[in-house]
Amino acid sequence: MKALILVGGVGSRLRPITHTSAKQLIPVANIPVLSYVLNSIKEAGITEVGMVVGATATEIREAVGDGAQFGLDVTYLQQDAPRGLADAVLISRDFLGDDDFVMYLGDNYVVDGIVDFVDDFRRGEAAAQVMLARVDDPRRFGVAELDADGRVTAVVEKPQDPRSDLAVVGVYAFGPAVHEAVAGIKPSWRDELEITDAVQWLVDRGHVVGSTVIDRYWKDIASVTDVLEMNRHVLETVDGRVDGEVDEASELVGRVVVEAGAKITGSRIVGPAVIGADTVVQDSYVGPFTSIEGNCRIAHSEIQYSIVLRGASIEGVARVEDSVIGRETEVNAAPRTSTAHRLVLGDHSRVRVGC
Repeated sequence: MKALILVGGVGSRLRPITHTSAKQLIPVANIPVLSYVLNSIKEAGITEVGMVVGATATEIREAVGDGAQFGLDVTYLQQDAPRGLADAVLISRDFLGDDDFVMYLGDNYVVDGIVDFVDDFRRGEAAAQVMLARVDDPRRFGVAELDADGRVTAVVEKPQDPRSDLAVVGVYAFGPAVHEAVAGIKPSWRDELEITDAVQWLVDRGHVVGSTVIDRYWKDIASVTDVLEMNRHVLETVDGRVDGEVDEASELVGRVVVEAGAKITGSRIVGPAVIGADTVVQDSYVGPFTSIEGNCRIAHSEIQYSIVLRGASIEGVARVEDSVIGRETEVNAAPRTSTAHRLVLGDHSRVRVGC
């Protein structure tokens, strides 16, 4: 069995972070999202991986290399434009051959991996398997309808009137019949070849499409809010440890990771939080659900519920929260300036002016 990982998207809703970095490489708890995907593939017993890349191919190649660091053998497959998920299968035909494969969207995270999903597919005789999860607003997703045996009877992309609350998670498994399906469908109104249309093509022609409904956490990182939410969830699973230096004037509360080379002086860190290697935190407060990458500097500042990328510095800032701070970014306090208030007030007014 092979794996096909899709990392060709440009992540427009994550700009400006994705102007200079692939969204799949955004660190969550100081580990790139794509690393969680690759580790899940390895845990499922799959080692041969095709990675469909687009405009960010150079960054992805630099981060992943030949896959050896993950125990994988990675082949890169160039997609000239984002033409849809089914198009990614089309251009990967030679790599996939007639082997079964898992298709995993590289900006998705599924807690506890995909071992059970892959096992479900391997045990059955389905032409395809889809991972599903119940959601509050199915209109935002591809939505599946199932029969009494858990087989897929219909898949509708972002329906206005959903007939199910089962959203399609970004993990699929396919047998070789999918190649005929992706060749037989037409572009959607978005001018893309939709993988949901390929799944429906299989259903309409009598192929069995199985399902695995998960009740654990999953997330696709489409926005900054999604990234911060995933960061919070992953940090909840982190065990505290101190490999760096923490002086006597500092206090660590809860599960805090201090990586080797990091220095904490005169500061209070409230976990769950991760302080990256060679980062300096001086006379500051780092609140919960914060991950700070390596070689950063936080001084005379307060930050919480945030992600700080490698090489950034924050100095003299009273409060930063719910934020993503890009690589090598500098955030400093602005000089104080006098403020004049021009007022025209009626009789008996009461005014409070902040100073």
